Order: sequence, then C-alpha cells, then structure tokens
Amino acid sequence: MYQVGEVMYPVNRPLHAEMSLPEAVDIILSSGFIGLPVVDDDNHVVGFLSEHDCMPLLLNGSYHSDIRTLVRDIMHAPPLLVTPHQSIVDLAMQMRDQKPKVYPVVVQGRLVGLVTRSHVMRALNDAFRASKTVA
Repeated sequence: MYQVGEVMYPVNRPLHAEMSLPEAVDIILSSGFIGLPVVDDDNHVVGFLSEHDCMPLLLNGSYHSDIRTLVRDIMHAPPLLVTPHQSIVDLAMQMRDQKPKVYPVVVQGRLVGLVTRSHVMRALNDAFRASKTVA
C-alpha cells in the first residue's frame, strides 16, 4: 500500500507568519491548493492557512477598504502534520475523522510536501483497481 511520500506534492512557496493577508492569498491562489503551510525561517511548519480562514477577513477588509491582517493573526497553530512514511490508509482514516483536507508533510518538523484528500483518494482508488485486476 502507498505511503504519503509516494503521493505528496512539493510546496514551491510556503507562507510565512509575517506576510500580509493579501500576499498570502495571492500565493495560495497561485499554488492550486486550498491552503498552505506556514513555515519559520528554518522551514519548520508553525501553522496552516486555508482559503476558508481568509474569506471572512477579505470580505470585511474589502468592504472597509482596509486589510492589515498578517498570516500569524489567523493561521491555525499548531497544524496537523503527517510524515512521508505514514500509510495512506492511516491518513485516510485520520481524514475521515478530522476536518482538514490538506496536510503538511514533514520530516523532523521541516516541510517536505503537501498531501490532499484528492491525493489520498486517488491512491486508494489505484490500490482498489489493482486488487480487482489481480483477483
């Protein structure tokens, strides 16, 4: 069965706690993910910021023409993390019981990638199809 490291994607531009909200939103939107990890200067994951977290503040800031919010003000900390060696089945069970749809993948706390519910579903579907072909 697959491990997280086999299906994770790299994160080209993680977020930083001192970024402004508009800058972070630009990076999230260009990433193709619904949220991104927040890292410190040593690439340790310290939080997570999703589109869902940003929406209320963007709405309010747009209405008042004022957005002074920083990522650190609204990120989820500590974030839920997974490792590259974690089984996809274990992660699927974790995703079934918890809300996040995107998980930072870390080695010794440092960001190495990102795994989403879609990645996990694809891996489970591939494994299911393979088992049906063999049977």
